[in-house]
Amino acid sequence: MSKFIQIMLHRYSKPISHIALPERFTWPFHYRPHELSRLAAEQVQSYIAERKEWAEELSKGKMFGVLVVKDKQGELGFLAAFSGNLAGSNCHDYFVEPIYDMLQPDDFFRKEEQQISQINEQIDTLISSEEYTQAKENLDQVKIRTAEEISKLKALMQSRKEARHKARAEGGDIEQLTRESQQDNAQMQRLKKHNKELIATAQEQFDILQANIERLKRERRTRSAKLQMDLFREFRLKNALGEVVDLCEIFAPTPQAIPPAGAGECAGPKLMQYAYNNDLQPIAMAEFWWGESPKGEVRQHGNYYPACNSKCKPILTFMMQGLEVEDNPLMAIEVEEPEIIWEDEWLVAINKPHGMLSVRGKSGVRSAEEWAEERYGKGDFPMIIHRLDQSTSGILLIAKNKEAHQVLQEQFIKRTLKKSYIALLDGVITQKEGVIDLPIRLDYDNRPRQMVSADGKQAITHYQLLAEENGHSRVRFYPLTGRTHQLRVHSAHKDGLGVPIMGDDIYGIPEKRLYLHAETLEFTHPRTGERIKIECRAEF
Repeated sequence: MSKFIQIMLHRYSKPISHIALPERFTWPFHYRPHELSRLAAEQVQSYIAERKEWAEELSKGKMFGVLVVKDKQGELGFLAAFSGNLAGSNCHDYFVEPIYDMLQPDDFFRKEEQQISQINEQIDTLISSEEYTQAKENLDQVKIRTAEEISKLKALMQSRKEARHKARAEGGDIEQLTRESQQDNAQMQRLKKHNKELIATAQEQFDILQANIERLKRERRTRSAKLQMDLFREFRLKNALGEVVDLCEIFAPTPQAIPPAGAGECAGPKLMQYAYNNDLQPIAMAEFWWGESPKGEVRQHGNYYPACNSKCKPILTFMMQGLEVEDNPLMAIEVEEPEIIWEDEWLVAINKPHGMLSVRGKSGVRSAEEWAEERYGKGDFPMIIHRLDQSTSGILLIAKNKEAHQVLQEQFIKRTLKKSYIALLDGVITQKEGVIDLPIRLDYDNRPRQMVSADGKQAITHYQLLAEENGHSRVRFYPLTGRTHQLRVHSAHKDGLGVPIMGDDIYGIPEKRLYLHAETLEFTHPRTGERIKIECRAEF
């Protein structure tokens, strides 16, 4: 074993002989960490907590990963990695090396980056030059001045027109008045022509300077795009079968086709690559967050998180080929049948079990939509009026005809329908009640996660603290909008309640279920106009 491997392959500081190995490798996109992964993560956390020189950087947040491995002698150990770079470097003794180190001073990437930086400087110099500034100001002033001249002449012509109209009414010389009108129109045409020439001259002077800037910008775009693709080709990844491909080949068959920025730099791929390069057998993997949550996102210090979908899923799916991998746990979910809690000839309200989808999905998990079609027949209209997250239980309203669906959809859109949820939070909150107003949008790099963002859709939630129960808070939520994961994000985000819902496998810590339940629903009946309120108590 080389010196480098001896440094990077860490041994456990606690006894592990009593811990059974996992039968198959971790499904990294939805998992509960194996005990060996947890013990490894604890050692890594102790190590990084001692590195005071990294404290400020790590306090802002970073993802770390551990990979439990077996060496050729059959001994267990683990590898550690961080996502991105740390302290301005990709290489640190405790952690595995990057798949490709683009931060080397003599690397083609750094050299080309310097060339692109020089182009940026040229662009900035041209834009800030006195010649460019004067040309732009002159063009703007000419446009303003000529517009004012046209406006003044129009006003003058209007007053002359009104005077001529009055003169005609009083029997004035029609021919003379007509000539005056023609003269005014000719004057306007001459002014427009003159002004057009002034603007064209000023525009031409500006365009000559702008053309140089645009040429440099096009060169920058071309060189940046080529550099990025050249970099992706340097990331040559292995799998357990010994096959090697680059990032471009991995992402070519995906919907995005081109690798996203940062692909190959996350902890998971680094760990797998190092293991294959050094004849180490991957046993189990886990990734955890260290530090504060990024702005807009929900990350809890010390919590474990699945590998991201946009960057890591295509990569790790390839790298795991040849390993015996756990089944996707989301594909194996068995759900209870829903309970009918209210029904008439127009509508049916069910208590959707947690784990059941509202509408059909790619996972094959049973949905309320399928249940409704089996029971009432499939019509030419959508039966599901609104949706609940797969993990959320409670009242789901289903239409039996097209008119009922349209009327109830309108009530959802206009927010005349009222609903409330019960949740157990994984911690204590002190505020008795309040309103959370945080806009939400999809986190495109980590679907289906949502994030708080100024460019998101408005999301408003009223909440009431009902009780404190053994370190948990029982809360009633009244969502005034219906954004995806709204209650989960508003609860977990630091600018919301700052405490995740118990059992939240996306924004908190997984449990046997998500402790969120749609408890009440109030609406106007689409046929009778009667106000209907349905209640369904949570099992927790």
